[in-house]
Amino acid sequence: MNLPLSPRYLTAAFYLFVDLPDYVERRAPLLDLCLARNVKGLILLAREGINSTIAGAQEDVQAVLAYLRADPAFATLVHKESWSDKAPFHRMKVRLKKEIVTMGVPGISPTTGAGTYVKPQDWNALISAPDVVLVDTRNDYEVEIGTFAGALDPRIKTFSELPTWAAQAPALQAQNGKKPRVAMFCTGGIRCEKSTALLRAQGFDEVYHLEGGILKYLETVPPEESLWQGECFVFDERVSVGHGLQPGEHQLCRCCRQPLPEGALNSPQYEAGVSCPRCFGVSTPEQKNSARERQRQWLLAKARAQTHIGRIAE
Repeated sequence: MNLPLSPRYLTAAFYLFVDLPDYVERRAPLLDLCLARNVKGLILLAREGINSTIAGAQEDVQAVLAYLRADPAFATLVHKESWSDKAPFHRMKVRLKKEIVTMGVPGISPTTGAGTYVKPQDWNALISAPDVVLVDTRNDYEVEIGTFAGALDPRIKTFSELPTWAAQAPALQAQNGKKPRVAMFCTGGIRCEKSTALLRAQGFDEVYHLEGGILKYLETVPPEESLWQGECFVFDERVSVGHGLQPGEHQLCRCCRQPLPEGALNSPQYEAGVSCPRCFGVSTPEQKNSARERQRQWLLAKARAQTHIGRIAE
């Protein structure tokens, strides 16, 4: 007897910096379409553009992408694809934001001021140059599980801390009146659009960023040629991916939504669904009790072969 094949979920990640004066009005029809097509994930809309990762059946995800690209504002939208046997998301959200990636520096415009794109196949040559300062623009817990060899880690908790770090970092200071060449990278490219625009606004002439981000690099550069070390954290149920965008080995803390640090499962501060060594000291007893109840409900739903998803949409 032939057993039915497991469903395959297509994940599409995309963003575009584009002026959207009517971004508030765009939310409802976009959410309605995603719900009708059973597509799940997160879409952020702001005056400065769109940022999203969605997943579902191939034809449904493609229907959402086609709907977006039919709009002249999103005609140039480029997405990255990956596949999984498990649903990467359990609900659909479309949120309105001030920025699609929060930096908090007024006047920074990636649409006109971003750095020079470097294709994945050319990235190794650039970052191997001795006069290039390589900067990982991601948060500390992302860098912890993987980064490019030789990259500077700003050790930031949120992207909005990057401007302060950049202003003070010794490696970014001018030498003999000349600012260094800088290469920056992030998961999918969106944070680099803003971070390179920031440096260019500060007088850096030669600023580069990895086109398509780490994900495109891992998708296209063979492992034997790669300068990437470790895995890349992703903001969905896969937790991390490696070369070829194959799911990695890291697990997620369901409380802080960050990858479990090494040895976490053996730590007295780890409790499934409640806390890990990263977040144990920052959550209150009330928050931990609430998380325990949420974990209990999730286990009950799992035992009944149901999906515990909480609220459907926001």
